[in-house]
Amino acid sequence: MSMQINECNQDGIEVGLSIGSNLGNRLEHLRAAVRAIMWADGLTVTALSPVYETEPVGVKPEHRDMPYLNAVVLLETHLPLDILSETIHGIEKDLGRVRTTDRFAPRTIDIDILYAGRTISHAKDLTLPHPRWAQRRFVLQPLADLRPNVQIPGSSLTVAEHLAALPIGSEAVHQIPQTLES
Repeated sequence: MSMQINECNQDGIEVGLSIGSNLGNRLEHLRAAVRAIMWADGLTVTALSPVYETEPVGVKPEHRDMPYLNAVVLLETHLPLDILSETIHGIEKDLGRVRTTDRFAPRTIDIDILYAGRTISHAKDLTLPHPRWAQRRFVLQPLADLRPNVQIPGSSLTVAEHLAALPIGSEAVHQIPQTLES
């Protein structure tokens, strides 16, 4: 079940974050990320998706048996996008994220900015919307739980339509009974 925390204020922009973990206590890592996002200056969490266990995508063979827990967090912010990105990277670092040359390496926490309002950006440090959001069931399913009828900038389809268009069996995604609430 998704959790609506409060409504978005029209003065800020809605931001969709994808959060995931496949190392250690995965659920606690997600919950810690949500707490850190809630405590961060300039961010107001408005909704939390259910949590899904998912197959890792694009990983080396030795990491195929390390499933992720994934969810989506919606928030409102007035922060400039570069500050938002720095804030999210700071949260990842504080929670033990180690960046390596292998972008699919196992991690305690991974937080991706999926979209920020109607912004389209191809900046060196931030591409919006996320370039692979529409290809990933582990992003689309929890996002569809919260915003099925939203059209992400640059797309003519809704989130639910993108989800329906994914090939059957493209990734195993199973909702778990636990929630992001601690």
